[in-house]
Amino acid sequence: MPSFDSRFARELPEMAVPWQGLDSPGAAMLVLDDRLAAELGFDPEWLRGPAGLRLLAGSEAPPGVTTVAQAYAGHQFGGYSPRLGDGRALLIGEFTGPDGVLRDLHLKGSGRTPFARGGDGFAAVGPMLREFVVSRAMHALGIPTTRSLAVITTGRQVRREENLPGAVLARVAASHLRVGSFQYARATGDPDLLKRLADHAIDRHHPAARESDRPYLALFSSVLTAQAELVARWMLAGFIHGVMNTDNMTISGETIDYGPCAFLDVFDPATVFSSIDTGGRYAYGNQPPVAHWNLARLAESLLPLFDDDQDKAVALATEALGAFGPAYDAAWTGGMRAKLGLSPKTNDDEVRGLAQALLTHLRDRRLDYTSAFRDLGATVTDQDWLARWRSHEPDTEAAKRVNPIYIPRNHLVEEALAGGDLETLLDAVSEPFTERPGLERYAEPAPESFGSCYRTFCGT
Repeated sequence: MPSFDSRFARELPEMAVPWQGLDSPGAAMLVLDDRLAAELGFDPEWLRGPAGLRLLAGSEAPPGVTTVAQAYAGHQFGGYSPRLGDGRALLIGEFTGPDGVLRDLHLKGSGRTPFARGGDGFAAVGPMLREFVVSRAMHALGIPTTRSLAVITTGRQVRREENLPGAVLARVAASHLRVGSFQYARATGDPDLLKRLADHAIDRHHPAARESDRPYLALFSSVLTAQAELVARWMLAGFIHGVMNTDNMTISGETIDYGPCAFLDVFDPATVFSSIDTGGRYAYGNQPPVAHWNLARLAESLLPLFDDDQDKAVALATEALGAFGPAYDAAWTGGMRAKLGLSPKTNDDEVRGLAQALLTHLRDRRLDYTSAFRDLGATVTDQDWLARWRSHEPDTEAAKRVNPIYIPRNHLVEEALAGGDLETLLDAVSEPFTERPGLERYAEPAPESFGSCYRTFCGT
């Protein structure tokens, strides 16, 4: 097992409440990513054994380590909550794998913590398996993400609309620092805490910022660029996060907290799958402006570190925020160039024009987003568009290397969560660009009736 440390808890004790998960004598391994475990320096068989299950339940900490629930604040659906935190989660600690990369091991569903508010602290099997499947797929698609190591069953029943089997998800991340972490530190009114948190983030994620004349402004700009590129990748893949609260936006630029997430079926920018997003705040097409809005909240939290003069700090933050649009556009346009198989000879304006015309065609004809990009020549019926596209001599084989054939299609995810073939779904999404015999149904769009009424749930 890797050697663990408690750096976050040690350096930022004001934001870390020592806590332990509940004993789970009925714990059993439900699914383990053996390849990831080996990459991280864990023995998969040890994780399946009694000591490994106690670690993954949070009931027994590694030697010399203090497991903690992290404090953070956040805007949830636009409303500010000054004290959120890990209500049903634990940071086991930080560890360095054989590759030399520092990561967190974190649990979800390990029991109530002081941040639980009205929640029971538990998680049900279904939502934890959803995160396991979707985060596996996101990693395979090349999208920065937290990664799911294991899901264990606890032997407990969790009460939601009905009694459901309880589970704990173990995930690894570059860290669990969030926009909400900085909102919490700023709200305490302790300038030293805010500065220590920012220094911690620079050291861990954006060390080049330390060389800047304004390191904290450089930190903000680095986070902004990482998030602009991340959300562009979401949009290119047809991914809908579903709950883009500020406490679900990382400083590292990784996707985190797969609650009511899903992938587009038919293309429609207004698509919302989340049962709790009744106003469509986090609809597919709203994700870039919401990311910008969240980053403005991060800038507000960091203002005292930008400059002692409030007006100058605001001016610096406003100027830095202005870089989001260009950064997002560059990432999205570059991604669309690849998805369309176009060479650098095609200028950016033409790439954007072709892409927008194609997306309008997909929307108007209610075509499946993933399948359409996989084989544009067979899907698109607009002959003028096809002629315009083909005039640029697209490399269709190169396009197939970035346009997946297998994603966690919503109907297949629901089927697997209901007791279907989880193993084959995981196998398909783990190699999303390579067509393989026997996986034909995993490449097929959902029945149209499925997409029109599909809803996902966060699991709390």
